[in-house]
Amino acid sequence: MIVNADTLIILDFETTGLSPDMGDRAIEIGAVKIENGKITGRFQELMHPGRRVSGFIADYTGITNTMLEKAAPCEEVMHRFADFIQGYNLVAHNASFDKRFLDAELTRIGRGYDGEFSCSLLVARRIFQDAPSHKLGELINYTNIPSDGGFHRALFDSEMTTKLWLVMLEEMKSRYNLAYIPFPLILKLAKTPKKSVDTFLRRYQQG
Repeated sequence: MIVNADTLIILDFETTGLSPDMGDRAIEIGAVKIENGKITGRFQELMHPGRRVSGFIADYTGITNTMLEKAAPCEEVMHRFADFIQGYNLVAHNASFDKRFLDAELTRIGRGYDGEFSCSLLVARRIFQDAPSHKLGELINYTNIPSDGGFHRALFDSEMTTKLWLVMLEEMKSRYNLAYIPFPLILKLAKTPKKSVDTFLRRYQQG
């Protein structure tokens, strides 16, 4: 397993609702593969959830039932996505949401993944503690990352999260004089109390 924090896959789901435990399904997956801080691959597909989506979801995501009529079923798309993510660690913004759907959809087809999962929202709460909000769009504004809007489509959100992720890694390297950030450090950072982040990273830097 690659352990560089700048070599991983950043993903985002659009879904029929909030919980796979309540029968909700994925309707789009978008993902960006970065290797050594450079984008080397993308994955984006709509997928048919087996039923119609509500007007609220169509308005929120811009994904209509007409668009989904032509999409492959979830099972077919998720087999392709399972192949795409093997061997890589994973990141999402508010990852608990995306991980629930990833796990549920892959369980349906008897597939899995071998990477660890981290949350860019939790990392951002620790690196950018003064940000007014840690929602993805607000963080994009806070860090002055160029954006033309378009949030709530899976690939766009994945690409914006990728830009944010790389900015956070650079901030950590600059602030704490780190030449290299391993993914296990990110996993620990995401669980570190905010008041202890500075001490945690300075101790890591000192070895």
